Amino acid sequence: MVKIAFNTPTALQKEEARQDVEALVSRTVRAQILTGKELRVATQEKESSSGRCMLTLLGLSFILAGLIVGGACIYKYFMPKSTIYRGEMCFFDSEDPANALPGGEPYFLPVTEEADIREDDNIAIIDVPVPSFSDSDPAAIIHDFEKGMTAYLDLLLGNCYLMPLNTSIVMPPKNLVELFGKLASGKYLPHTYVIREDLVALEEIRDVSNLGIFIYQLCNNRKAFRLRRRDLLLGFNKRAVDKCWKIRHFPNEFVVETKICQEYYINYSFRRIPRGAVVKPWLLSKGRQFEPTSSSTGERCGSLLQ
Repeated sequence: MVKIAFNTPTALQKEEARQDVEALVSRTVRAQILTGKELRVATQEKESSSGRCMLTLLGLSFILAGLIVGGACIYKYFMPKSTIYRGEMCFFDSEDPANALPGGEPYFLPVTEEADIREDDNIAIIDVPVPSFSDSDPAAIIHDFEKGMTAYLDLLLGNCYLMPLNTSIVMPPKNLVELFGKLASGKYLPHTYVIREDLVALEEIRDVSNLGIFIYQLCNNRKAFRLRRRDLLLGFNKRAVDKCWKIRHFPNEFVVETKICQEYYINYSFRRIPRGAVVKPWLLSKGRQFEPTSSSTGERCGSLLQ
């Protein structure tokens, strides 16, 4: 007799099968979770890269804006928009007998200058070249209406001389532009007169940094002295002859002769004229206006009127 038997799964086999199924399901779920994390990480990395790119572009924009603003400031101070004007006037010095011809005719002298007039900065920079017909010095002059100061740089001595701006003599920049426009057209070249300033160089100015950028550029690293009108200073005890020089220019419709004296061995304990006292006005030298003469200089000044 043959006996046929069927083997049924034991409890152990059932347990192993169940563990295999659970392991398979666990691996599948874990794989799905990892795939989701990788996607999220990739997305975050992409977003982070875009953020860094935007920050970089924003930083570059700020840098570019700073360069533009800085360049504009540098251009304003070092490459300002300005027009150089050139003009010439003729004057007769009635107090100098040498300026009269043998026949009694007046001997006119020309004064030439170039001006850099900046209405936006409210300033006039005047260059007086070496004169051809007089003993005055070449100079660079700044009339700063914002600071209320005038600075003279004597180009022969290399010294700066500073004083308060005299607005009764110096035209504002707008009026100076109009004056040089008339001179350039050739229709307004008067035979004019001279106003004299008698100034004394007193104490040395050690620091010019607070006098504005234009005067600082003119007088920095140079000896600078403060100017005072001689008729306002009393009690000078001089033991040496003054050393004086002249600068002629026209900041108005007339010529101004600025005489600057450097006094050595001065007793600095001078006293000022008290407030309210009667002050002697400046000595004005006003010559008459004459027709062009036959002299060489007169012909030169007269020919400009044609």
